[in-house]
Amino acid sequence: MNTAARRMGFLEGTLSSVLNTALFGVKIWFGMATGSIAMVADAWHTLSDTATSIVVLVGFWVSGKPEDEKHPFGHGRAETIATVIIGVLLAVVGANFLKESVLRLVHVKAATFSVWAIVVFAGSAIVKEALAVFSIWAGRRYDAPSLTADGWHHRSDAIASALIAIAALAGGRLWWLDGVLGIAVSWLIFYAAWDIVKDAANRLMGEPVKPELREHISRIIREAAPEAGVPHHFHLHRYGDHREITLHLHLPPQYSLSHGHDLSTAVEERVRRECGTELTIHIEPLRIGGAGTSRRPGATGRVHRLMARTDTIAHRGGWAC
Repeated sequence: MNTAARRMGFLEGTLSSVLNTALFGVKIWFGMATGSIAMVADAWHTLSDTATSIVVLVGFWVSGKPEDEKHPFGHGRAETIATVIIGVLLAVVGANFLKESVLRLVHVKAATFSVWAIVVFAGSAIVKEALAVFSIWAGRRYDAPSLTADGWHHRSDAIASALIAIAALAGGRLWWLDGVLGIAVSWLIFYAAWDIVKDAANRLMGEPVKPELREHISRIIREAAPEAGVPHHFHLHRYGDHREITLHLHLPPQYSLSHGHDLSTAVEERVRRECGTELTIHIEPLRIGGAGTSRRPGATGRVHRLMARTDTIAHRGGWAC
């Protein structure tokens, strides 16, 4: 994981933890002083967001560790795993939101609070929405899905506080407003959680190379070797913000091994410089006629004999994988 993304992750996680703890203190004090059960419950909801911020901090700390014997490609996927955890926690928040909203409608429960309570809820909504905007911006700017997921946690708390303030202002006239809006918001939270977990799961299970990146790499290859075949068999391997792509490329059979190596190295260096991606090229002879033939006479036979010998050694237990 690059240094800038890691610093932003630590900044967002620390800022979120500090602000959530401070808001918890304010809400719990006012809730206890005024006897407001809703404010006390919302205070604990705010404090629970600190747990997701701690998950963000742990995720960025682990993902920043260098590679080792057990993890030769580094620990970049720890941030993605943290995203899945945060997404699941967000779904739990949505379920609790839905339950509380339905209960308010079933029990015909209207929200009534003191002026100071409404001010605290409104202020909390503003602070948490500002924190949500910052977290989501940072997540998109640095391609860090855990920050985006944490931003949605902040937004869910902001919406909860705003709905309580609105329902309190409406009083008994629109007693159903709090419950109805709560149900609508809970589904919004469910959708956000699903989108977050789905994106993180795709990164873990594997995803295709984006068309624009594929075309960029193909263009670099065309410029370096116009006589080469069309690159194919693209595979993307993502480890946090570190990407590795493998592809197959047909080169004219008259190319020497040294020439093919120099060409692939030049293309890999240019892709690394322009796309920030590690590229590995598997070179194949440019075939003519039927499948498996090449311009060099006898080449296919030698390859088949080598494959047969390799298969024999493997079956005899000569190699261990």
